[in-house]
Amino acid sequence: MAFGIVSLSVVPVRAEPSDASEMVSQLLFGESFEILQQREKWIQIRSAHDGYQGWLCSKQWMSVDESVFQNASKKSRICSDLVEVLQFEDPEEQSLICFGALLPGFDTDTGKGRIGGRSYGYSGAVRSSSDQREQIISAAFTYLNAPYLWGGRSPFGIDCSGLTQMAYRFGGVNLPRDAKDQAELGQALSFIEESVAGDLAFFANEEGRIIHVGILLENDRILHASGKVRIDSIDQTGIYNKGENKHTHDLRVIKRIL
Repeated sequence: MAFGIVSLSVVPVRAEPSDASEMVSQLLFGESFEILQQREKWIQIRSAHDGYQGWLCSKQWMSVDESVFQNASKKSRICSDLVEVLQFEDPEEQSLICFGALLPGFDTDTGKGRIGGRSYGYSGAVRSSSDQREQIISAAFTYLNAPYLWGGRSPFGIDCSGLTQMAYRFGGVNLPRDAKDQAELGQALSFIEESVAGDLAFFANEEGRIIHVGILLENDRILHASGKVRIDSIDQTGIYNKGENKHTHDLRVIKRIL
């Protein structure tokens, strides 16, 4: 089995090995993966973070051994700056990273880290709080007003399940990539009044299929990605958009993950 890691800011994961194929997800700097198969210009990968599979351009990753793969996926710190510049050993080489990226091998005392065989310097903020829900809510608010992007996982474009997955990363919880799979986790609540900030609300289409997810806040509000990352009201029926003066998403279930 071969392994790789992302050494660029954000790279697309595509459904098929083609630049014209649908982007189904993204990998951020420091995220590692198994390589399932290789072609001349593409590799098929399985993400260490959530097991999601797709295709990466062969020019947008670097090879690592299994020990780096294991450590990167389990022990990395998380970038807490919206954008930060990593400086590598070569003074002409640097890499932009964004909020939520991983920092493999990073030592807070020295401000240094290693990705594969390359050392880098990092002087930005690393989120550190023991309260999981506080971390999740704080991270979620960082994405407020980020544009909706199908398959996106960064502050510059994100989808509904990408938002919940990335926010929960800051609470130390690895969620699956898609809303329908996230909905399989946790304890179902009977009433919205039982929920607390940080719980997840899932919404269904007319066929009953889970198609949307958001993070519940206090005072019957929800933070979710729809057009942009926004805050709307929620009741037992679903999400109510005051600007449109209507319910936009039908509530299916509320889950407590923590």
